[in-house]
Amino acid sequence: MCRSSVWGDFMAKEWYIIQVFTGYEQKVEGTLNRMLASGEIDNNVLISVKNPTEVILVEDKNNKPKEKKQNLLPAYLMLEMDLPQLGWKDTCTKIRRIQGVSGFCMTKPMERPRPISASEARNIFEHAGDLKPGKKYRANFSIGDRVTITSGSFSGFEGVVETINEEKEKLVVIVHIFNRPTPVDISYDDVEKI
Repeated sequence: MCRSSVWGDFMAKEWYIIQVFTGYEQKVEGTLNRMLASGEIDNNVLISVKNPTEVILVEDKNNKPKEKKQNLLPAYLMLEMDLPQLGWKDTCTKIRRIQGVSGFCMTKPMERPRPISASEARNIFEHAGDLKPGKKYRANFSIGDRVTITSGSFSGFEGVVETINEEKEKLVVIVHIFNRPTPVDISYDDVEKI
């Protein structure tokens, strides 16, 4: 079985979404877990596989309310991964070749997969009840990481992480403006690692 991440620090790695054929969610999840257990996929790269579900109330044949689990993301699975800069193709190719997998979302077949944002992952897990709303998560950044700012007035600038404020979910990134180092206070969701 794969090692499960602890929800308190569920953002320690990045979350990716794969599209699967409708009705294949559990089969693909089982195949990925077997591949992890056998060592066919490195469990340091693919950390865990999640098929988020929610509980809904339906009426049974006697018109009595009954709880039923249903997929929160039908035809999709979430993968917690720590994709290396080099060698990512091997793992991603193995995943793409599993029967029932269409590919990684938001990514062309031969491109490096793109993770979903921290806020998107948090929203999914809060909706599924796996994470309490408002619970903080651990930063996926380290001091000294090179990042690109993806939104706001500094969008497109590259810089280096100087400080991390996990309480406010913000970073201070040093960017160079007119050849001068300038600190920029920015949210986790507005930067990507280079």
